[in-house]
Amino acid sequence: MVKNGHAVIPGVQYAPPAGDAAGVEVVTLAELHRRMQEHQSSPRAQRPDFHLLLTVDRGVIVHMVDFHDHVVADGAWLLVRPGQVQRFGDLSSASGSVVMFPAGTLPATTAAEASLDDPFGRMLWTPAGAEGDAVRQALAHLTQEYGAGDVPEPARSAILRHLLAVLVLRVTNLTTSAGTPRGPADDTFLRFRAAVEKGFAEHRDVAHYARRLGYAPRTLTRATIEAAGVGAKEFIDQRVILEAKRLLAHTDDPAASIAARLGFPDASNFVKYFALRANATPTAFRAQFRSGAGQGPAGPQGS
Repeated sequence: MVKNGHAVIPGVQYAPPAGDAAGVEVVTLAELHRRMQEHQSSPRAQRPDFHLLLTVDRGVIVHMVDFHDHVVADGAWLLVRPGQVQRFGDLSSASGSVVMFPAGTLPATTAAEASLDDPFGRMLWTPAGAEGDAVRQALAHLTQEYGAGDVPEPARSAILRHLLAVLVLRVTNLTTSAGTPRGPADDTFLRFRAAVEKGFAEHRDVAHYARRLGYAPRTLTRATIEAAGVGAKEFIDQRVILEAKRLLAHTDDPAASIAARLGFPDASNFVKYFALRANATPTAFRAQFRSGAGQGPAGPQGS
């Protein structure tokens, strides 16, 4: 990892260790803690442009992702996606591992199955029993091959990417606490989600996406409720608010500039929209975040 300085929250760009072409890095929490102390970044928020898959095998850490605190305890796994704003808790109080890899490392079908590109995708899992054993074995195999030096390139890169796919799919397909496997998202919702991700800064109305995708608005709403637990309009609004929060936290831009970036006609319109959905004005949210105040534990996606 190498840092790319930013006025408020530093962006963190992915760079593999010297001479390592695999695009996958496996380190212990202790090593990550050492690096962060070296860069004096441990108490600060960051916005990495790569995936972090973190697990704790002893102790507890609290990790903020997109303005929600996630408690990562013994055996838990946390996935941080590229572009999400994150802040590490005290890494010295726990032991575990972190797997880092840039977007595009895994095949598109694998990334889709694991919801790697879903901005509202689940982030926290706590496997148990046989599932826990399988995930630990997958991590151990990946760690072993990462540290081995007996396989030349490009075979080593291929091995690490295949083992990474196994680990990611194992983690993201863990059953829920009720023992029910996670079902695949409906194609209608996947198309809608992809369209929103590309167009949320220009279009906030369900009718636009319905016309573009060839569905009736109520069809999009049903599919979104089934997959995400909220209606289509609420899903769009959540994505806009998430990006607004990221920009407020990540930049010093005034509300007028952020409003323009998100397609609002003026700052006043943006402030009203944000305050109604975030229960705070943009100015108050920015001040709260920079004061270090969190927004409490994560909701259902982190359970």
